[in-house]
Amino acid sequence: MANPNIVNVSDIRGKTFFNALTTSYTTLISNAASSNSVYKVNVISVSNATGGTRTVSAAVYRSGVYYDIAQDVEVPNSSTLVITSKDTSFYLEEDDVLTAKSNSSGCEVMVSYEIIS
Repeated sequence: MANPNIVNVSDIRGKTFFNALTTSYTTLISNAASSNSVYKVNVISVSNATGGTRTVSAAVYRSGVYYDIAQDVEVPNSSTLVITSKDTSFYLEEDDVLTAKSNSSGCEVMVSYEIIS
């Protein structure tokens, strides 16, 4: 994997992604192979707007393996869970995929990130 030298970047673009979670891992961000970019994930938060507590999991899929960021974390009804924040930001290298899922419908995810190239 080739990643750019992030000391001498030519472009940084801020992005925000929103999506409903399902019971299967859903792709939130995918850094394409040969993109010559690295993605800095700043915030992942999940809201539960429907009745009952839900559980959510988030992972990075790399080289055929899911690496857990959060696993079966409870999100009570009418609340929001911050999985990562600026203090715990991380990078997605080329060919990495950020994914998440919930044990039931009703959860929505927000991801704030930067594409650095």
